[in-house]
Amino acid sequence: MKEFVIRRYRSDQAQSSHRSTLLRIDDEGRVLFADHYAETVLGYDANELEGEPVHRVLASRQDDPFAPANRHRIERGQNVLVTFRHKEGFFYTACLSLRLNMRDSDKAASANIIHRDNSAMDPSLLRSAECNASFGVWELDTRSNEMTWTEGIFELLELRAGAEITPEQALFYCQTGQARVRALFRRCIRTGEPFSLELNVLTSRQNTRRMTLSGMALKTGSRKQRLGGTLVDRTPEMRRDLARQQAEQVLSATTKATPDLVAAVDLELNLMHCNHHFVRQFANAFGITPTPGDNLKQLLTDHPNERRLIERLWQRAFDRDNFVVEMPLAQQNRELPVYEFHYQRLTDSQGEVIGAVHVARDISNRASHASSSEYRICHDPVTGLLNRREFVARLLRTLEQKTHRKSCDSLLYLDLDEFDRFNDIAGGGTCDRYLRELAGNLGIRVRQRDALARLSGDTFALLIENCPEARARKIAEDILALIGEFVFEWQDHQLQTTASGGLLVMENDVPSDPEQLLSQASDLCHTAKTSGRNRIHTAHAIAQHADESMAGKRLEELRRALDNDGLILEYQSLRPVASVTWGDHIEILCRIPGDSDDQTLLRPDQFLPVAERFDLAKRLDRQVIRQTLDWLGKHRLLEPRIKYVGFNLSLASVLDDTFADFMAKALQASPYAPECFCLEIRESHATQYPDDVAVLCDALHRVGCRVALDGAGASVESYSLAAKLPVDIIKLDRRIMQHLEDDPVQQVMIEALHRIAEAAGKTTVATFIESDNTLSKVRTLGIHYGQGFRLSRPQPLAELTPAAVDLTTGRIGG
Repeated sequence: MKEFVIRRYRSDQAQSSHRSTLLRIDDEGRVLFADHYAETVLGYDANELEGEPVHRVLASRQDDPFAPANRHRIERGQNVLVTFRHKEGFFYTACLSLRLNMRDSDKAASANIIHRDNSAMDPSLLRSAECNASFGVWELDTRSNEMTWTEGIFELLELRAGAEITPEQALFYCQTGQARVRALFRRCIRTGEPFSLELNVLTSRQNTRRMTLSGMALKTGSRKQRLGGTLVDRTPEMRRDLARQQAEQVLSATTKATPDLVAAVDLELNLMHCNHHFVRQFANAFGITPTPGDNLKQLLTDHPNERRLIERLWQRAFDRDNFVVEMPLAQQNRELPVYEFHYQRLTDSQGEVIGAVHVARDISNRASHASSSEYRICHDPVTGLLNRREFVARLLRTLEQKTHRKSCDSLLYLDLDEFDRFNDIAGGGTCDRYLRELAGNLGIRVRQRDALARLSGDTFALLIENCPEARARKIAEDILALIGEFVFEWQDHQLQTTASGGLLVMENDVPSDPEQLLSQASDLCHTAKTSGRNRIHTAHAIAQHADESMAGKRLEELRRALDNDGLILEYQSLRPVASVTWGDHIEILCRIPGDSDDQTLLRPDQFLPVAERFDLAKRLDRQVIRQTLDWLGKHRLLEPRIKYVGFNLSLASVLDDTFADFMAKALQASPYAPECFCLEIRESHATQYPDDVAVLCDALHRVGCRVALDGAGASVESYSLAAKLPVDIIKLDRRIMQHLEDDPVQQVMIEALHRIAEAAGKTTVATFIESDNTLSKVRTLGIHYGQGFRLSRPQPLAELTPAAVDLTTGRIGG
């Protein structure tokens, strides 16, 4: 909720003579309150405005105080000049300022709590309380030895209300403690000391109940003339205690009967339960005998490497429903038996996680048998992970299955940074221990369906199956962070390093040779190392029909074009479809020269995968911008006409912290205004890295450039991004434009996206308009601009020339 002060503005009047009114508007843009000056300023009576949308008194949507351009200025305390529409129909200028800013949810409730006088309490309230809480109230007059009960006590003893019974007869319902009850009553009468006692009571219907009898002296002045108290039913608690005892007995007997290692912990890794076999093996591995109540982190203080691994295993159990892992109880002791650990998450009745349990079965015989034959052939002897041979076979099976299913798989290639220095510090044996424990930690982080392998000395590979690209990127970043955080302690030294990785995204058209994919992923990893290490470089797999020699040829052509400023620039126009707009709106397209023999031009789908693979995409983006600005600088007569020049950004540029500085420096010498230039960011990149994209948008806005969200509508996140992301232009995705003229669902989706963008003060562009029917439907939906072969085909940038005017004195422009 916001309160705005509106003042009629005239430059020829003194500030003190301005008429003003106060409007209170909620977050949905409706007027909640208007003061009695509203009629003087706006022409409307206050009652006429309440509940109405604020657009009723505004000249246009551009004057909306909630529009981004106005909202930011108002929230910074600045005054905004807005055009209002008077009730009588004329327009005038007013000064708008913010008086109060409060979220509607911040309003405090007006209810109060006060003390209730029990003397006037309705008896039915006491009766309801006794029934719901299972208690009753008693009172004893010590002078007449007369006791009174409320109806609750009669119900607890399963007696008819008002049944004739004496205190002595009531004591017979107590199975134990009759003498103690009498003694407590006498002591309370004599000293006034209150009491409380738990009793097992046998009711009149022969049901056993546990109850709490409490009493206290009720004084009149200084005399203790009465005793009073309550009888509370504790039977549900008794039953829960019995059930818990029975469960503990069953659990204890079950865990004693199995040779498996059983342990349960809470969220703080305090042992809630462990059987004898776990205690014995734990003591054998670490020299410490655990007992229920001990904290595992504290028990393993002297074993930091093991402690970190065990912490991660239990944390994974808290996060997942269940999982299985094979490992020794302690990684540092290779002579310990190998166990198959089954982890299971523990939840309470509300579904909240309260801990986890593991059951570990000794599989040493199975592992020993396997290691002597097939296991040794398929697994790395140091880490226990898959070896290169088995990983290649697994990758080949995945490639064969891709012909029968549509899925996005990824291949992560990891190489440890500066691992050779570990050999110099600690020797080969310690390096093997480091790799073994690191492999155990990596195995915890990856999904069970994925394949993790050690390809060679300090090189690992992970096959991420059936996983969207955004999720695969997140898995790769998490693994990179885990390696950087992993610390191996050896003789007061801490061995710690980082890793570089290449993430190869494999969609539909990928090579069928696993070694070719590994080679591409290895190139990406090498690029990450040469770019600064401790990072992941991502690219899509080069198509199946493109062999390595072709990739090398494309790389040579691309580098030659970049080194010699030889990029070929084209442009495609954006045309207004909803209304006439003056000026040229163009998007810059890039081509590179192909083989010198046939003079062909390579399209982006032919060279962009190579640019991404060898970390040239960022350089390519900057070269396109530089060449465009240089060309425009030589054609200054175009400056009045050029209103929009769009550049597509790669993900490398989106994540580059220095890109906004590059744009600011590049535009300093340009005669064209910065607002003429727009940087287009793919919606998929904005979905994967929303925070980085938002920071880049703000930085580009400070430079003066505009930002477009390209490919909007490709996912359900499009609508949220269109509303919240600080971009200026929304460009619709190609897939959402297909069959627009005959698909009503697509029409509704585009209309909704357009309305959201328009409400947020953003311009919409429909792309890939290929027919008259599509153009007509786009115009009907109110989209602002269109782009496609129906409107304009790509043309060489050199053909963009100023308009020519023939005069008697000669030709101007052209």
